[in-house]
Amino acid sequence: MNIKLAKSAGFCFGVKRAVDTVNEQIQNNNSQSKIYTYGPIIHNEEVVNEFKDQGVDVIEEGADVSSLEPGIVIIRSHGTTKIEQDNLEKSGFQVVDATCPFVKKIHNYVRDYSSKGYYILVVGNPNHPEVEGIVGWINGNDYKVISNDTDLSFLEGIKDKNICMVSQTTYNHTKFQDLVEIISEKGYDILVLNTICNATEVRQVEASEISKNVDAMIVIGGKNSSNTQKLFEICKRECEDTYYIQTKDDLDLSVLQSIDNVGITAGASTPKKIIEEVQKYVRNEL
Repeated sequence: MNIKLAKSAGFCFGVKRAVDTVNEQIQNNNSQSKIYTYGPIIHNEEVVNEFKDQGVDVIEEGADVSSLEPGIVIIRSHGTTKIEQDNLEKSGFQVVDATCPFVKKIHNYVRDYSSKGYYILVVGNPNHPEVEGIVGWINGNDYKVISNDTDLSFLEGIKDKNICMVSQTTYNHTKFQDLVEIISEKGYDILVLNTICNATEVRQVEASEISKNVDAMIVIGGKNSSNTQKLFEICKRECEDTYYIQTKDDLDLSVLQSIDNVGITAGASTPKKIIEEVQKYVRNEL
């Protein structure tokens, strides 16, 4: 069997930075302060559980923190709203911001342009923590979150507005460009800030190319990982036999019988060791 592993598979810069931040806080916690993350530090249960075993608890976003033991709270890689971050600081926590710098850049964009009177158009999943965090840095209520071209009827009501358009960092690059084209063709003057992370675009392009040339495709990542879900969708379009797993234990090897070429990619929150375990498992068992 030939196995093609995507070069881009695994931790992206922002995820690695967030995980490293938690490890540094654990190692340098001389005062033995309680350590929390505000929301799961990344969308990978294996990583979150490993940190839990080391005493790092997760504070659910929006939870009442007044009853918690004060300590160090690390903002997740996806970021959070300004109100929630301010509330943590006011509640006596030492806040360590591990928000991905590319996400933080979007926070600054929407804060600044909304202050200048722009209507903010956010492209992404409205229920994703990154998008909720982005919205939380917009000044005022002149904004809309859209996930596809069926959400565009509201544009009629903002013809007199200057529009600033940003995207969730893990949104599908092709779909984002399609939305920009559709809105532009309607005659709207929009300021487009392509905030899709370059690593996301590279990962998506590579996954598409590999899946075109294999008999089966394995996509590894947390079940709540937005970027992994998009990788799965991209691969599935090119290769019908595409499988979404979190670890090697989720992989049914029987579906790979009589397969000559297998591709493997992984989301930005997937640790290297899990990717290696899957690759070794497929190679050894088949």
